[in-house]
Amino acid sequence: MQINRTRRSALVACLQATLLCAWTTAASVSIAQTGWPTKQVRIVVPFAPAGTTDILARAIAPELSKAFGQTFYVDNKPGAGGNLGAEFVAKSPGDGYTLLMGTVGTHGINRALYEKLPYDPFKDFAPITLVAGVPNVMVVNAEKAKERNINTVADFIAYAKANPAKLNMASSGNGTSIHLSGELFKSMSGTFMVHFPYKGSSPALLDLVGGATDVMFDNLPSSLQLIKSGKLKALAVTSSQRSGALPDVPTLEQAGGPALKGFDASSWFGLLAPAGTPPEIVARIQREVAKALNSPEIKEKLLAQGAIPSGNTPAEFAKFIDSEHKKWAQVVKNSGAKVD
Repeated sequence: MQINRTRRSALVACLQATLLCAWTTAASVSIAQTGWPTKQVRIVVPFAPAGTTDILARAIAPELSKAFGQTFYVDNKPGAGGNLGAEFVAKSPGDGYTLLMGTVGTHGINRALYEKLPYDPFKDFAPITLVAGVPNVMVVNAEKAKERNINTVADFIAYAKANPAKLNMASSGNGTSIHLSGELFKSMSGTFMVHFPYKGSSPALLDLVGGATDVMFDNLPSSLQLIKSGKLKALAVTSSQRSGALPDVPTLEQAGGPALKGFDASSWFGLLAPAGTPPEIVARIQREVAKALNSPEIKEKLLAQGAIPSGNTPAEFAKFIDSEHKKWAQVVKNSGAKVD
């Protein structure tokens, strides 16, 4: 009798699981077939306004609004190196109405840097498309650089070594590529700077321009106008090649000598949806983003800001995220980077 009851319980549990799976599948198909979107779509930016993540989200939101006939709007949810916004999206329904402008930090770095993440960058998301790749740029306060006679990366390294523990480094938050670029620089150059994490590039740049901090390895698009205005001095870009937006600025490898050989720490930004979002919706968004990024107006705008448009497929983006996590996990390990 006990065996029969056990078998009966197992059969009931199996039937319930099958029905639940069927209901979930039917619900997903229903969402995809009801003419999505029928209301506004939120794009969560996990950093403060005016940073590169925000700039890119606001560049594509109007294009998606035009394509789908519904408003796509940006919602800034900064904090914890992008983790707060990423967690919000991870726990949102997979119905296509909440998206994340993810970054190399939220989906490439933070899993290796934080002991506990409030989300799983792989299991909790459906990758849509890589929006753009962006080099970072090593920038210093122009007035301070003049006072300290810092004109090159070599000058900066010499000053840092002659004045140990006197310099500080701003970033857009723990775990961002801006933070890790600085940590990698410190590790390879043998210098030390106190790390000051902010809730995005915009507030960090305000303090850098104001003289409260000394250096930042910012995403190029958010720093570009401050560089052109002369408020910030660009010493080098962190990518392996020079940027077309700043062709006269060398790479860190070129400017830093043997100690910085092989330095490469670029950023990227891409759209993701909560796990369980119907593939049909994911595919439709990807197609429209790719179309927008290939339009002359958007493409030229992004390239002028130092961003390199992409628009790859969901499968390609998923593979890219996996490779980036492996790459940055090694950087975190080698640099000894820690959450401040």
